[in-house]
Amino acid sequence: MLLKLDFGSDQPIYMQIRNQIVLGIAQGQLRPGERLPTIRALAEECGINMMTASKAYQLLRQEGYIAADRRAGTVVASGKAAGPQPETIEGLRLRLGELRLAGLSLDQAMDLCRKLYEEGTK
Repeated sequence: MLLKLDFGSDQPIYMQIRNQIVLGIAQGQLRPGERLPTIRALAEECGINMMTASKAYQLLRQEGYIAADRRAGTVVASGKAAGPQPETIEGLRLRLGELRLAGLSLDQAMDLCRKLYEEGTK
C-alpha cells in the first residue's frame, strides 16, 4: 500500500493515513476483503511510530472501514461504514460556504460535487 504522507502538514499523520485509506476504498483501489499491512509493517513502510499506525487503524475500525480478523489480519470491511462523522458534515458545511463565497451558485456547487463524487467511483 502506497501512502503519501506530508510530515510538514498541520494534519496529524494518523489522520492522513485514515483519509488516504478511506479514499482508496471509495475509489475502488482497496476492495472489500483486501488485506492491509499489519500495524508494524505500516509503521515501518511509512517511517512512523507504531502507535501512530495503530491510532489510524483504530479510527478506521471504529468508523467501520476496516475489520480485524484473527486469521486474515486487518482487511477492508465488506459492509458500509457507520455513516458520516460529525466532523465530516462540518467540514462539508465549511467547504460549501467557501464555494458560496467564491461566487458559485447552488447548481455549480452541486455539479462540482457530482463530478468529484463520480470520480471516486471510477
